Amino acid sequence: MPIEDYSGGVSSETDVIVVTTNDVPGYQVQEVVGEIFGLTVRSRHMGSQIGAGLKSMVGGELRGLTKTLVATRNQAMERLIEAARARGANAVLMMRFDVTDAAQVGTEVCAYGTAAVVAKTTP
Repeated sequence: MPIEDYSGGVSSETDVIVVTTNDVPGYQVQEVVGEIFGLTVRSRHMGSQIGAGLKSMVGGELRGLTKTLVATRNQAMERLIEAARARGANAVLMMRFDVTDAAQVGTEVCAYGTAAVVAKTTP
């Protein structure tokens, strides 16, 4: 399977810059809008649960669950970007993920960070 199936991330064609750092090289923070998040909870497919249980007996990567987690993280990122736009931001600084078990029936993924307005600096 190609790496694109497992690498995640949202389209680079978005108008919102998302970084895991405090600042964006070549940009200056004009305004800090505040904390934002994108949240999703995905239930586990019964077939993948059975397959994962069998696979755990012999070891190895659980590819179906990996792909599901990538899709879940991407959805959380898309919601994060929508939240930034809704608050008038064009950047998300210090983006992070938090992943937890949701009542033993699914996985909760939260993408969070600081919404900000940034502007290119002049050379």
